Amino acid sequence: MDVIGQIGAVAAVLGLLGATLWWLRHRGIATLAVGRKRSRRKLELLERLPLGPQHSLHLVRLGETMLLVSASPAGCRLIERRPAPVLAAAEEPQR
Repeated sequence: MDVIGQIGAVAAVLGLLGATLWWLRHRGIATLAVGRKRSRRKLELLERLPLGPQHSLHLVRLGETMLLVSASPAGCRLIERRPAPVLAAAEEPQR
């Protein structure tokens, strides 16, 4: 009888831990990072400018490079490529 009580206590503690982890994950407080690497995104869409119903320009950051890409029904085309700091400095208003 003593063994059954101990197994029940261990099961209750494990169940309580599981319920607590589920609640924390549901609230967004805890995440399981088992087998996953946390890394900074290397590809990011910064801005999209629609030119017409099927044509648009996309400003994309790929690592330390900014890309200006045009998209149309015929496909995508790279318009310009610049290092990210150069483009950021060019956006500042000149006095």
